[in-house]
This record gives sequence, structure tokens and C-alpha cells, in this order.
Amino acid sequence: MSLAIVYSRAKVGIDAPLVTVEAHLSNGLPSLAIVGLPEAAVKESRDRVRSAIINSQFEFPARRITINLAPADLPKDGGRFDLAIALSILAASGQITPQSLEQYEFIGELALTGQLRATPGALPAALQCSHQQRTLFVPIANASEAALPQRASILAANHLLEVTAHLNQQEKLAPFQNPKLNEDFSSPIDLNEVMGQYQAKRALEVAASGNHNLLFQGPPGGGKSMLAARLPSILPNMIEEHAMEVASLRSIANLPFQLDSWLTPPYRAPHHSASSAALVGGGSNPKPGEISLAHRGVLFLDELPEFDRRVLEVLREPLEAGQINISRINQQVSFPARFQLIAAMNPCPCGYLGHGKINCRCSPDQVKRYRQKISGPLLDRIDIQVNVPANTQEVINAKSHCGDSSTIIKQRVSDAQQRQLERQGCLNANLSSNQLLAYCVLQDDNRQLMSQAFDRLALSARAYHRTLKVARTIADLAQSREIEAAHLLEALNLRKMET
Repeated sequence: MSLAIVYSRAKVGIDAPLVTVEAHLSNGLPSLAIVGLPEAAVKESRDRVRSAIINSQFEFPARRITINLAPADLPKDGGRFDLAIALSILAASGQITPQSLEQYEFIGELALTGQLRATPGALPAALQCSHQQRTLFVPIANASEAALPQRASILAANHLLEVTAHLNQQEKLAPFQNPKLNEDFSSPIDLNEVMGQYQAKRALEVAASGNHNLLFQGPPGGGKSMLAARLPSILPNMIEEHAMEVASLRSIANLPFQLDSWLTPPYRAPHHSASSAALVGGGSNPKPGEISLAHRGVLFLDELPEFDRRVLEVLREPLEAGQINISRINQQVSFPARFQLIAAMNPCPCGYLGHGKINCRCSPDQVKRYRQKISGPLLDRIDIQVNVPANTQEVINAKSHCGDSSTIIKQRVSDAQQRQLERQGCLNANLSSNQLLAYCVLQDDNRQLMSQAFDRLALSARAYHRTLKVARTIADLAQSREIEAAHLLEALNLRKMET
């Protein structure tokens, strides 16, 4: 037979559409042509495949070879089709049995020696392959992430010869299975390592419990970055469905996969020089940005006013919608981006406005320009805004840890989140308008209190509703069925930053 068909998977956003690799051998001058909208890396696979076949002691056909990657209008990039192209040539030339290819799909880049190298997007390919009830061949380096779906059938190989030996039924490969997952992975850092800052720690606990956005403001050295870095240590593990979404995004971004911590919420902290494309994603073949890599986890923006204002403004849509849409001429890709925003900033450019012991060197105009870098609409979307003052000498010299450990706080956060999920099916920060009316009911005196706060603090409708959501979270931490006045007052206090 001079025609063979092999199945593979492309990478388009977090999807992995099926690609049929067709190989046809015909008479004519020896050549190898690849058609079907291949990009440069796919076209270069001609030389990788030829060398891999020859160095694996197979015969490379001295005929006119045409490789078609269907569908033709789907862009193909990377070296993920190398293995499928090599096998299609071997099947068309009769060196492996074509009938054995029907129940398999293949992804993997080939080295010139025939070794298989890792390729991004193995997990989305495994998910889609399992829906088609086929077995997926992957490089051994991609095996752990590809085997995460329970229904996935994965075969991992290290060399082209191992794949052909299995297909020719010479030496069968056993299905790859991950070892038992460790769900008790503990963070190496602890919240009680932060000295003092009890209000900031309380704000962090409330933010973690309801998935609320949080802004720290204070002078340098107060512990803002330390507090933010310890937020993942008090967050409960993700459920498997959410962890699979996060792992898929990391897979297509070609980030390393760690099985022990795959249930831990992600934590991303981009530098303030990051561009808008780096933050939200982009490229000719769109890739996920920092907000998508922080999906179901934490996005920490340190030195918030130092970010370009246009970069910060692109956060407004995903903060509300929980996803980002990237449009290009030939395709439109959507990436999930339901992240928790944690930000930190100084009160002024020099950082010492209102310090008490160190004089501020900034003029009023400099302070105004500095704070105007953060727009009102973005600031309005941050539920909790607290000050982190400089620590006193007594706190710094304390010999014992300050406050509860992350393990204790994590349990309280987990219990509060469980109450929210049982009551309304989502965390408080994600309450819809109808759910807000149903689950944030106020008594008459508390409604009057919020009415006064609405006028005196000049709250917008969005800020008013977000304050109610924070109060609902505080009530859940206190195991209270109703929102009390104390909960509302604490929620209002957690939204009041010194100016």
C-alpha cells in the first residue's frame, strides 16, 4: 500500500482538534512535500523525520512522498507532528502494519537519532483522545501530565523504535499510569513568618475565603510581598476539574509539570515591565498570558503603579468575565482567566508618605500623578484595600511566630468556602445579582447603616455590592447565617485605605 493514514492532534488555545496525517508514495523524483497549512517548524520536520527514520535502521523510501495534514485550513505549528509523519511514511512503505494505526493517536517531536522529545499541549490532546476512545502515544517526558485524565489510555515511549515495535506487535508497551497522587502537599512557607500586620493577615484570610481581590498599600519593608506570597499556603487544594484546567493551560504554555503539587492553586507574579501581551496572552498563534496561567489561583502585581496604565486596563474585562478573548486574522482563541488579583503599592513614589519616622520627599503633584496611574474603574474592582504600616521595633524583635499558622488558617478558609459552595454553588466573589439579593439579605438597621456608608464613602454600585460580598464572607468565617452589623463594619473598614 502506498497510502497511509495516521491521527494526531493540533494545538489551538486549550483545544486539541484532530489532525489526520495522510502519506502518499508515488513514482517520480525522490522528494518530500508537506501540505495542509504547515508553518516553518512543521515544514522543517522533513529533515528531522528523514534522519530519524534512517538512524532507526529503517529504509527511507526513494520515491515522491506527499504528506497532507487535514483539515487544510487549520494552522499547524511546532514539532508535535513529527512522530505521526514518520509513522505514516513507514506505514505507506510497508515497514509497519497500517491496520494497527487506526486505534492510536500520536504526538511528539523527533530528534535526529529517533529519540522522542516533549511537546506542549499533551494534556489537552489526551483529554480529546479519550473522548474518541483511542490510545495516545506521547514522549516519556509528557507521560505524567497526559495520564492525568482517568479515562485516558496513554502509551509512553522514548524512541521511535519502541513505537514501531509496539505497532508491529514485537514488544508491547504497558499503559502508563501515574503513582498515587499526593493530596497533602504542604507549602514550605507559612503566614506566621510575617511579623505583626494582624489586620493585613485578617484581610488575607477574608480574601482567601471568598476569592476577593485585594490591594496592600504601605511603605517599603512592611511585608506586602511576603503576605501576598503566602496566600497560596492558606488556599484549599483545587478540585480535580479545576486542577485539570490549570494543568492544561500550563501544558500548552510548555511549563514544567509537577505531579506532587498539581492540586495546589497557581501563583504568578509578573514583573512590572511586562507588556499587555505578556499579561493577557497573544502572538500569531495565541498563547496564554499571566492572567490565564493564574487561572483558579493568584495573580500578584507588585509595585502596581509602576505597571503601564494601558497594561493595567486590560485586566478590567477578565476580572469581570473570568476569561480573555484573543482575536487574530486567522483565528479567535478564548483562554479562561478566573484569577484572584492581589496587588501591592507604595503610598507615593518614594514610599514614605505618612511613615512617621522617615520624611516623604515627594511633592503633592508627584503623589497625585503616582496614584492616578491606577484608574478608578480598576480600583473599584478591588474588593479589599488595606494599609500595611511599618512594623515597630518591638514586633521586629519578637522571638516567637506571630499569629496562627497557615495550616490552621487554611482549615478555617476551607470551612468557609465549603459553606458558600453548599449554599449557593460558588464563592462569594462570584455571586450574581440574583444570588446577591437572595444570600446577602440585610435587616432594616443594617440596611440603614449601608445607606449611610454609601453616601459618606461615595461608593459606586459595584463597590456597594462588593462590600456586601465581603461582609457575607466575614459572616461565613464567623459561622453566622445572617450578615450582622459587625460584619458590615469590618467589610467597610477593609475597603478604606488611608490617602
